[in-house]
Amino acid sequence: MKKNWMICLVAACLLAPASLLAQPSQSAQLDKVLDEMNVASRHFRNTAADFNADMYTAVVQQHEEQGGTVAFRRKGSSVEMKFHITSEGGQPANRELLYKGGVLDYYEPNLKQETIMRAGKKRQTYESFLTIGFGGSGRDLAKGWTVTFEGMETLDGVKVAKLDLVSKDQTVRDNFSHILVWIDPQRSIAYKQKFFMSSGDTRTVTYSKIRYNTPLADSVFRIKTAPGTKKIVK
Repeated sequence: MKKNWMICLVAACLLAPASLLAQPSQSAQLDKVLDEMNVASRHFRNTAADFNADMYTAVVQQHEEQGGTVAFRRKGSSVEMKFHITSEGGQPANRELLYKGGVLDYYEPNLKQETIMRAGKKRQTYESFLTIGFGGSGRDLAKGWTVTFEGMETLDGVKVAKLDLVSKDQTVRDNFSHILVWIDPQRSIAYKQKFFMSSGDTRTVTYSKIRYNTPLADSVFRIKTAPGTKKIVK
């Protein structure tokens, strides 16, 4: 009986698809992705892209679309980011969001209002969000987030790793239960992100027309306000 059991086990292994037998563990796959991100991070200078965001409000079960452009660049040991929102709810829009030197600058031209917020002691938390898929290393990602590998997918013809992130910072978890990111580990660039908020709301952002390590003028990372703009400092 024992001999027959062993024969059946060997036969089952021989007949099993090779892909199942050779499949590396989830932990090994995650380590590989993070290692690739470590290498890619050393080569990252900047990236620019178009973005489309779907904002879902759970309480009213309503979706709202938002679109525009985004740019990131590494400046020394920090990251700078500029969002320009050009459409919202199917209508033209014009709002800018700049993060630079630990300061978040939000400009609403139509209201002639500029709101400035300093990250202060939360600077590391701010920048941990900014580098999710934009030049951040796998080492830094694992330092600030509990990372779960959820498989490889193809987006826009690029093979990306789907990662589930839970912040190790309680204040972040109070606002975001977790974040899904689809990232090209070869360049440490996100093609898609989905933020899950404690309220049940979600924000799904898809990036397209990605430009990687191409020249970006300094003016991209500035906000030029109109005369008479009211400045609010928080």
